[in-house]
Amino acid sequence: MEFLSDIEIAQRCQMRPIGEIAAVAGVDEKYLEQYGRYKAKVDYNLLKESTRPDGKLVLVTAINPTPAGEGKTTTTVGLADGMRRLGKNALVALREPSLGPVFGVKGGAAGGGYAQVVPMEDINLHFTGDFHAIGAANNLLAAMLDNHIQQGNALGIDVKKITWKRCVDMNDRQLRNIVDGLGGRMQGVPREDGFDITVASEIMAVLCLARSITDLKERLGRIIVGYTYDDKPVTASDLKAQGAMAALLKDALKPNLVQTLEGTPAFIHGGPFANIAHGCNSVMATRMAMKLGDYAITEAGFGADLGAEKFLDIKCRLAGLKPSAVVVVATVRALKHHGGCPKEELGTENLSALEQGLPNLLQHVENITTVYHLPCVVAVNRFPTDTEAELKLVEDKCRALGVNVALSEVWAKGGEGGEALAREVVRLCEQPNDFTFAYGDDLSIEEKIQAIAQKIYRADGVAFTAGAKKQLAQLESLGFGALPVCMAKTQYSFSDDAPLLGAPRGFTVTVRNVKVSAGAGFIVALTGDIMTMPGLPKVPAAERIDVDENGKISGLF
Repeated sequence: MEFLSDIEIAQRCQMRPIGEIAAVAGVDEKYLEQYGRYKAKVDYNLLKESTRPDGKLVLVTAINPTPAGEGKTTTTVGLADGMRRLGKNALVALREPSLGPVFGVKGGAAGGGYAQVVPMEDINLHFTGDFHAIGAANNLLAAMLDNHIQQGNALGIDVKKITWKRCVDMNDRQLRNIVDGLGGRMQGVPREDGFDITVASEIMAVLCLARSITDLKERLGRIIVGYTYDDKPVTASDLKAQGAMAALLKDALKPNLVQTLEGTPAFIHGGPFANIAHGCNSVMATRMAMKLGDYAITEAGFGADLGAEKFLDIKCRLAGLKPSAVVVVATVRALKHHGGCPKEELGTENLSALEQGLPNLLQHVENITTVYHLPCVVAVNRFPTDTEAELKLVEDKCRALGVNVALSEVWAKGGEGGEALAREVVRLCEQPNDFTFAYGDDLSIEEKIQAIAQKIYRADGVAFTAGAKKQLAQLESLGFGALPVCMAKTQYSFSDDAPLLGAPRGFTVTVRNVKVSAGAGFIVALTGDIMTMPGLPKVPAAERIDVDENGKISGLF
């Protein structure tokens, strides 16, 4: 059997013209804006003008990620293809990949094997320019902020209290902390500054949570860029920047339509990081998939302690969404890693390590069913090295919690390998559920953080640094106490300590910094050493990427 890389599989696919895919999705031609032959944007007026009832919303999440891989996006795509093979009208809604991970460690992010979205190269690179527009809007605000200070600083902004950073969609550690404005009085005001990666910009979160162009503009205006000498917040609206920023983002707000290898319509739109921001594709794309399909299959970043928690507690709360079912993706290999099995031995049967690692999966499942009260299925992304005894152990442990397990073979078989999972998801979607948030709006910011740490992570409690306590008091006094909380935490562990695998107990989460994303509409609590500008590894993925004389790209995963 010939082994093909993900990009080789994608390049052999005979894609259908995007107009045909739009017709399959039920998108009228008047809403379609084509970006070449295989990509298009869909006008958001479709949401206002369609009278079709919304379809059911299915969230795909996972265990804490490991070097062994879990295959969440692959499962999401394969599930949608599997549902369409069963005759169900299913659409996909996914995040756009960031150039940082594409050229850094992770590589491409468009699914894998025979469960991918295409055109894979375009999606992983410039796509339709959304991230460039977000970066431009972010940096316009930064430029207007510094220009205001240069031109007399009528608002009395304290340059030591500026919170707004510039951004670039690349892993570039050199830009984390910089000094700019050097070179004399006419070259700006010298100050400490820094860059975030574009996906960590609050504008990314704003775009992904906005429900209309008007809502987008209002959210942009509420963004806090810094504080005055007497500690009053300064907003983008104070700088009169929101109109121009919205003008840069008006097309970026429109969801992007592409297709899977099997021709299932897929919206790929927005991409906030899940360990820094809220980690979900845009509300616009999700609502559009629900408006056009009977089933909208979407995913949230990293493990369920980050992605699913934020999807449910932030996105669903702010957008008024109610999921019908949740899929938790796991692999036997990854669970053995959580149980202490060395990476080089993951292909050998090891029931002891699997038993040790299974609590990680079971805690995620229990959170979905007992904290959020949602129906759940475990999708085991099957590898050839998985033994029947290992698969049975996973199934037995999940069944003890009243949750079924479906084998997913979508990487090798595409939609055909996702039919068993699709049948279980359809069954779960017919069950009524009593969806509940992990915390109420009426709790204080500190109480919300405590609720997440104790209910979802199973921490003993939360320790706040002196600086974080001061920030909490300030944010409560400024009237931000009713906002939901976005935890910035390592993706590798339930705790804030990456090496603590499995389902650790007896730990405390330390919050070292608390800030408000007033435009997005949530509080960010930073734990551990989470950085908003990653760096490249010793051997970046970029070294393997090339393009030939015909413009054909290789090495992109």
